[in-house]
Amino acid sequence: LLKVKLLDNKQQQDDKQQQQQYEEGQKDGGSSRPDPAPPNSRPESSSPSSSKQSWLLRLFESKLFDVSMAISYLYKSKEPGVQAYIGNRLFSFPDSEVDFYLPQLLNMYVHMDTEVGDAIRPYLIHRCGGSITFSLLSAWLLGAYSSDMHISTQRHSRGTKLRKLILSDELKPPAAPSDAEVFVSPSRRTHQRSKSDATTVSSGPGAGLRRTGSNPKVEAVHEEVRTAGSYDDSVFPSASLQPERLRPQREFVKSLLCIGKRLATLPTKEQKTQRLISELSLLNHKLPARVWLPTAEHQHHVCRVPHTQAVVLNSKDKAPYIIYVEVLECDSFETSPVPIRIPETRIHSARSAENLDCGAVANANSSGSMTLEHRAGSFSTVPNYDNDDEAWATDDIGQLQVEAEAQTSSSDNISQFSVDSITSLESKEPVFIAAGDIRRRLSENLAHTPTTFRRDPEDPSAVALKEPWEEKVRRIREGSPYGHLPNWRLLSVIVKCGDDLRQELLAYQVLRQLQSIWQQERVPLWIKPYKILVMSSDSGMIEPVLNAVSLHQVRKQSQLSLLDYFLQEHGSFTTEAFLTAQRNFVQSCAGYSLICYLLQVKDRHNGNILLDSEGHIIHIDFGFILSSSPRNLGFETSAFKLTSEFVDVMGGLDGDMFIYYKMLMLQGLIAARKHMEKVLQIVEIMQQGSHLPCFHGSSTIRGLKERFHMSLTEEQLQLLVEQLVDGSMRSITTKLYDSFQYVTNGIM
Repeated sequence: LLKVKLLDNKQQQDDKQQQQQYEEGQKDGGSSRPDPAPPNSRPESSSPSSSKQSWLLRLFESKLFDVSMAISYLYKSKEPGVQAYIGNRLFSFPDSEVDFYLPQLLNMYVHMDTEVGDAIRPYLIHRCGGSITFSLLSAWLLGAYSSDMHISTQRHSRGTKLRKLILSDELKPPAAPSDAEVFVSPSRRTHQRSKSDATTVSSGPGAGLRRTGSNPKVEAVHEEVRTAGSYDDSVFPSASLQPERLRPQREFVKSLLCIGKRLATLPTKEQKTQRLISELSLLNHKLPARVWLPTAEHQHHVCRVPHTQAVVLNSKDKAPYIIYVEVLECDSFETSPVPIRIPETRIHSARSAENLDCGAVANANSSGSMTLEHRAGSFSTVPNYDNDDEAWATDDIGQLQVEAEAQTSSSDNISQFSVDSITSLESKEPVFIAAGDIRRRLSENLAHTPTTFRRDPEDPSAVALKEPWEEKVRRIREGSPYGHLPNWRLLSVIVKCGDDLRQELLAYQVLRQLQSIWQQERVPLWIKPYKILVMSSDSGMIEPVLNAVSLHQVRKQSQLSLLDYFLQEHGSFTTEAFLTAQRNFVQSCAGYSLICYLLQVKDRHNGNILLDSEGHIIHIDFGFILSSSPRNLGFETSAFKLTSEFVDVMGGLDGDMFIYYKMLMLQGLIAARKHMEKVLQIVEIMQQGSHLPCFHGSSTIRGLKERFHMSLTEEQLQLLVEQLVDGSMRSITTKLYDSFQYVTNGIM
């Protein structure tokens, strides 16, 4: 690259000299000397390769050069110098932009030439050293993408070696404490877990986590020896190999995945849900801790899992489940203090400082009772232990026992304490509000209460998913001992075991890219990409779509057509609510029609299409895309799913909204093909070394490129859209597949 720069500078000097000669020749009239070369021309002796390199360098240093172009050149270029330059340029891009292409970077690292891996490695090492989240995501993805290799090759591959390095202690940030400082001295310990809790948890989820004893150093050594080799090394290496900064999160995730595997062995959904609730109840004994949900946007610590709210989702063979997680937002989950544990039992005001084993007791007044300010603050944080294992196994604080002044329920006492803790700091006087009053006021403020679903033993998730998210947040917050804290939030996640989510992750990236393209081109298409977290080749987590239920659940619960359900939920045809919901439906339907056409999405039954509270449809489950189809049946031959019920919601074939639907599809396709390369490279790079079903055959990328129809004019594209819509609407195979799903799986 330095040579290229020198050549470029030399060429510019030659251009200036030629310019001067040209001007002198013009002054002399051109009679006494031959015509010099015109300005800015290249000498004939200049090699074409140096000229090409010069223009390439100018591109790399221009403002137009973005992460997408960097990934493309890293993948396609065969010049080691160019690859090394791109590897260095990765440091100049925002972390969030590079994170989007992390699957591509890691897949190239695992399956491509050594030069590409050497160019990428410094960036990966740097990011892993500074971020626990990036380290874990990289380790999980490296394991998943290496799984397609032969076992003997996999053991000695670059990806496996880097994964082991990440999961070792060698990539700690420079400021991390030394090994001697990791453990907490006995003098810093303020409380111990009771024997009853220790016995209960020992056989439940997270049982492999070390509980702290009277001497953490001694117990840590014994526990290390006792648990070594007890984990499945293919997914979770033994405890002795896990660095302290990664262990709590890995154990938390392992506990959730193990629950899913155990649920799959039970016969009915009700039994699975009951077992799920009991398992999560045991898991709560290990919270709060320095753990977090990787699918969330903001930094936080998980403090509690309201176990009674968790449900098992519809699935014939597996047992995916959704949980709701209470978190406390913080500045940094790696350095912020871990929240202290608040017992689930009745909470009263503290009479004695000895009843609170936390740092706030030192500030208690001389009479032995704590002020309201101290009492409120004592439940928010605990000292920031250097040993993250201790943070995970935060012990119980002593039972808070003071007499109650009124005979109220446990939930009312919690609500009163919460209000007391918040308001007393300002008013200096406690204010008591019963939880029943709060519920009544909230219900009165709801102008329109959506219809609810009946409890269905075969589909326990329907009722939970239909409940509005805001109402669920209020209800869970009222009953939570942490609900009074201002940084309290409720999150949710779907845990899946036994399913390969790598195709889902690929589809998510394509959807995100198309969403960005349509926003950039100002096309009002609406899609909802939801986050996918791949943890191995057969497990992971999914971000749930809030306030949405499947079309199958809508039909089964309401016994109404889709249009009648819209009218029931949003009002009559002329109301503003209905017209807004109808427009949302059309914009989302057009967006997902294009998605299904470009990616050849199959398995489009009503259980895989959601309808949210605002009228949008959302497609989920992208397990069959590009070159794969369910059981290779070939049932679905239409470009996308467009039933007569969809058309009815749009106002019929002659309605303005149906015309708007086709216009949006045309605009979306025109915009997408302008940026076709951004979509193609995402898919093409992931095909490298992959054995995924979606890449079956050699024509996958060629077929995807053909569906952008680069050679057609806009008039021809409009005719194509008309044909696609007409063919999908009249498709007999769509009806056949829906009938097949109803007969085999009971999906309406």
